[in-house]
This record gives sequence, structure tokens and C-alpha cells, in this order.
Amino acid sequence: MPDLINLSATQLIDLQKNNKVSAQEIAESFINRYEKVEKKVQAWEFFDKELFLKKSIEADDFRKSGKDLGALHGLPIGIKDIFGTDDMPTRCGTDIRKGLQTTKESEVASLLTNAGSIIMGKTVTTEFAYFDPGKTKNPHDYERTPGGSSSGSAAAVAAGMVPVAIGSQTNGSVIRPASYCGVYGYKPTFGSISRRGVLKQSYLLDHVGIISKCIDDLALISKEIIKKDIDDISTVHFPVTNILNISKEEPPFEPKFIFYKTSKWKNMDKDAIKSFEQFIKKMGKYIEVYDTPSYFDKIFDYHQIIHETDMSYAFKDYYQKSKSKLGKKLIEAIERGMKYKSRDYVEACENRDYFYKTFSEVFHDYHAILTPSTTGVAPKGLNYTGSPEFCTIWTYLGMPSISLPLLTGSNNLPLGVQIVGEKFDDPRLMRTANWLVKKYFGGEKK
Repeated sequence: MPDLINLSATQLIDLQKNNKVSAQEIAESFINRYEKVEKKVQAWEFFDKELFLKKSIEADDFRKSGKDLGALHGLPIGIKDIFGTDDMPTRCGTDIRKGLQTTKESEVASLLTNAGSIIMGKTVTTEFAYFDPGKTKNPHDYERTPGGSSSGSAAAVAAGMVPVAIGSQTNGSVIRPASYCGVYGYKPTFGSISRRGVLKQSYLLDHVGIISKCIDDLALISKEIIKKDIDDISTVHFPVTNILNISKEEPPFEPKFIFYKTSKWKNMDKDAIKSFEQFIKKMGKYIEVYDTPSYFDKIFDYHQIIHETDMSYAFKDYYQKSKSKLGKKLIEAIERGMKYKSRDYVEACENRDYFYKTFSEVFHDYHAILTPSTTGVAPKGLNYTGSPEFCTIWTYLGMPSISLPLLTGSNNLPLGVQIVGEKFDDPRLMRTANWLVKKYFGGEKK
């Protein structure tokens, strides 16, 4: 049997179902891995070995009882340290909240545990999930950033310390670290997953996301946490019962993609440009390259106006009472947010739906959009989490996207290809992404 830490979440669940491995054995494998690499990677904000083992033993005992099991029974999962959990502190990347616990478990954490998974620990986030970095390092090069703000989740999966982890994205905080760390990152359609019990930055922009080793695992977890929540009115009824099966299917005919360089292409590093040019050449039969519509350039300003205005409201108490303890980047964003005019905010909000409706016609001719996940490989240094500019458009529009670890850039470091789909077409996007991965690697998944 291969080392358990190298298996996908789907494989680990199947092994338990067939009584070939226990939840305790899986836990012990990941604990051993944690003890080998965590001091260098520093992906975890909270991890209690004894608590993890206790939960795994309880999972095995429950399996022996013969009662119905959840779809994720015995599966370890990491969760970003902005999600409330009833048995772990939630620091949100700031010393202001050190040792504090949220009063209520997040809906996502509840759904995961109800499905039988074991929340292994809390992964590191940037300060209040913004740009001021946490302690985590990139597993591929400890002198490089893992990205932000779901840095710990991406690094923990990439380092083999957990098979799958939950993150969040308000700009590029799932896609970017997934690209830098060489794993799969999925930001679903806005309104798919409840944000109740999660640190709030922006009502219109916050998305819950998933980071894993393969697309099948993204679908596996999505099936359990994409649900309507009456206490988060942004969520909608979105049936995903068959998302795992659909993600594994062959498309009825070969997909066709549109590749958008966007106005930010000029910010790509030279090695990344070479990698993408080779990718486009290799997949040229299926790809047409275009510039994004000119009005898309306004999106960067609109996103910033919404994001920073909402943060100035969400974090006003921390700003007023503990400004001296906040990071420079967060303070600057909050103060900018206080200065925007109401008409600018309304314009930014109203154009969100208008732009999507105008643009969505592209899906009449193409299965999905392709674009870089990031401007290049993970930047050197730990004081900067990298640019989210290749994610901003799709986050603002609320469209589903996945970072695929297909390419390498400078120093042979990972470089993600971002695939973007139509709203509420997430199952087909996963199927198309799976097809693309297999096609790119000559019929074999990476």
C-alpha cells in the first residue's frame, strides 16, 4: 500500500470503507508527516495531536457500531483559521484574537463534521484574511511566499500534512496560494457555500473555497458543503447531488476554450509567459486567444471600492479600539474604505450583475475560460503574498474558477492555469477541468 499521506481524500475514504485502513492509522500517518515538516512550513495555527487522535479513534468506534456513516467519515480536513469551530480557537491571523474562540461553529465546519470528517486543525491565514502575511512558508522553497490569505491551507495540502483543506477568497486567496504551492484550488460560484460563522470581509465578495490534490476531491467536498443556508441569504438552492459523478465523466464532445490574457498580461514574468505560450501552443486545437472586453478594466476599481468599503465597516471596532495592533496594509485599506463616496459604491455593486449578464454570452460558444492563476511563480521573500490580479475579475463577477497545477515557471516552481466557468455550472466546470488535465498530460492525470 502506498504511503497514506500521498493518497487523495477519495482514496482514503474508499480504503476505510473496505476495512483496509482505519481512521486512526490515517491520523497517525498525517501526524508523522506533521512532525517532519511543520517546523519548516508552519502551516498550522492550531493543531492538537491528542485531540486529532481522539477524534480518529471515535470515528473508528462509530464505524464498528454499524450505524449509517457520512460520506466523509474518518477523513482529516484542515480549515482556515477564520472559520468558527466549537473545540478550537479562532485567531483570524491577529494577536488581538489570540486564544479566543468563536461563540458559534461555522456552517461549513458543522456540515463537514456531520458528514463524518475530522477537522484536523486550523490553518494559518494572513491578518484578518487580508495582505499582511502569516508565518507560513512555501513547501517548494521556504524562502518564498505560499500566497495569501489561505496560505496555511494550500501549504498544508502541498506539504502532505492533510489531504484537503478549506480556505476562502475575497480576491485571489484560494486560487493564488494553490498556484504558488502546486495544488488544486476551487472558488465556487458566489452564493454556493454558506459564510455563516466565518470572518466577514465583504458580503458581496467573500467566497468559501476548497484546496486539494485532485479535482475529484474538490467535487467530493463540494457535495457536502454546497447547500442553501437560511441564515446566509446570499446562498441559493443549487443541487450538486451528482457533482462527483459528473466531474469524472467524459464530456459529450471535446471542449472549446477561450484564453484571456487580460490587461494584466503585461505584469506576467518572462518565464511564466513562456510557459503559457507553450501551453497555448500544445492545446491550440482547443483554444482561441482574445483580449477581455474593454469594460473589464473598470472591474479592478469596482472590486477595490466594494472590498475596502466593506472592510472599513466589518473591521471598524478593531480599527477604533486596537489600531496600533493592526498591520500596515490592513490599516491603509480600511482608511481608503472610509473615503469612498456612496455613489461610487452603488455603481460598483450595480455593475457586477450587469457586466456578468453582458459577458456571459461567451459561454454560448465556449465551455470555459482559461487564464493565468497568477503573474508567475511564488515571489521570493515572506513579506509579500503576491498579486491577486488574475483572480479579481472572476471574484467580482462571482464566477466559479479552479487553479490547475499544470505548468512550471522559473526555478521549476509550480504555476497554475485558471479555468473559469459559467455561474452555477460548477459540475460541468469540474468535468471540463478534469478533461483538460488528462488531455494536457497525455491521458494521465497529474
